[in-house]
Amino acid sequence: MALPTDKLIQIKAMAFDFDGVMTNGDVWTFADKETVRAGNIKDGYAIQYAVKKGLVIAIISGATSMSINNRMESLGVKQIYTGCANKMDTFRQFLAINNLSHEQVLYMGDDIPDYEVMLHSGIATCPADAAAEIQSIAHYVSPYNGGRGAVRDVIEQVLKAQNLWFHPDAVHW
Repeated sequence: MALPTDKLIQIKAMAFDFDGVMTNGDVWTFADKETVRAGNIKDGYAIQYAVKKGLVIAIISGATSMSINNRMESLGVKQIYTGCANKMDTFRQFLAINNLSHEQVLYMGDDIPDYEVMLHSGIATCPADAAAEIQSIAHYVSPYNGGRGAVRDVIEQVLKAQNLWFHPDAVHW
């Protein structure tokens, strides 16, 4: 089931948790304490394309890792908030910096720290494998798991509703 087009056309920004949304939740920690996460290449394509099409994309994560910053920066994401102890405070800051109302933001989270932000987002979404508490408040539960296409799913829906998906520039990375 897709999200309602009338709500999708209002979206100017999308904010995502990282672990469990952009990844399947698996984290490998090396001897130097750096962590590595596996992501989905189709999610990555959709993120960079959304940036190219003018959507504001942000990461709001409790985790702190250069791997998060490196991956998102490589896709053109400029608003990367990591180490967030209180995601709602960060979300309010994100809205203010970008002069956005909460109705203009789609948020995707997967676990309890995302709960409050999801309650205050225009469209609250989550992957299929999100915590039950998160699924119960989501406007949309993607049929895809975190790190397995859930991000691509919601970005594609927004861009299609706004007639921005699969333009001639889509074939250029």
